[in-house]
Amino acid sequence: MPSGPATLGDFSVLPVSIPPLPSFPNKDVFHYLYVRRNTPKIPTPNDTRSLFLTNVPADSTEVHLRALFASLVGAGRFESAVFEGERKDARSQSQSPIDAATPASAARLLQAHSKKRKREDEEAERAREEAAARLPSTWTRPLRRSGSTAVVLLADKKSVEQVLKAIAKVHKTRKYPTWGGNLPEGRVPPLGSVWLKAHNRLSYPDKQALQASVDAFSLLYARREQEAAEIAKRLRNEPDEDGFVTVTRGGRAAPASRNEAEEAKRRMLEKEEKKKQELINFYRFQLRERKKAEQAELVKRFDEDRRKLEAMREKKGKFVPEA
Repeated sequence: MPSGPATLGDFSVLPVSIPPLPSFPNKDVFHYLYVRRNTPKIPTPNDTRSLFLTNVPADSTEVHLRALFASLVGAGRFESAVFEGERKDARSQSQSPIDAATPASAARLLQAHSKKRKREDEEAERAREEAAARLPSTWTRPLRRSGSTAVVLLADKKSVEQVLKAIAKVHKTRKYPTWGGNLPEGRVPPLGSVWLKAHNRLSYPDKQALQASVDAFSLLYARREQEAAEIAKRLRNEPDEDGFVTVTRGGRAAPASRNEAEEAKRRMLEKEEKKKQELINFYRFQLRERKKAEQAELVKRFDEDRRKLEAMREKKGKFVPEA
């Protein structure tokens, strides 16, 4: 039976009983999950109702965690789970798979003007096209690396409190949850030889499905090139946010030569310098006027002091001391 601490730093320790296997029939096997409130470096609106888990089992799935939290606080509290590898995949897939094959200039133009073209219906259609362009996965179920992490999103902030209290109660009652207990039948693909056979089968996809993915990729690539060419044509001699102009020749959509681009940049800098000089001269004019006003004020005060001094001298000359 587990005899370790109930907490470790900011983490609550959750012992999970691992059911015996034909290859390892020992019943007294426990895995330790470490749970705490989710406090990422970049806060999000869902931080107050999410938990951070580390040392998740290698065979973890969202279904496993849903069953585990249901055994702790009941059904309806668990909402979703995102594993460490999935967070990295989401960041890497934030761009379209076609971006790797899109010309660099086209990608920059599309990125600079994506805000103007975004609409909900277009985004949904684009997502469908990108999903069709991706090759099918060759694994029916991922495995986690040792000591990996996950973020669990619960229904509300109260659910987070209930889970942490339930973990503390587990150490007192010694009624430890079972990993994989009460799993819905058929919801989790099996591992072992069945998993490897499925991987071998998926590694050789159907020719029609593979051809469909290649065709979708080619169509998406051609569309992105056409959109980039249209944007480049529209941006001809149009200044960007920094004031730079993409100079083009005649009716071509390609950028102009290096000399022409440098000449356009030089003219723009000269124009900016002229505006700056005018502004400096304007401030100099104000400075001269302020100095003149200060000098006039000093002369006025000097005259007033001189008159006061003369008045005092006249008054002193008429003074007659008493005998």
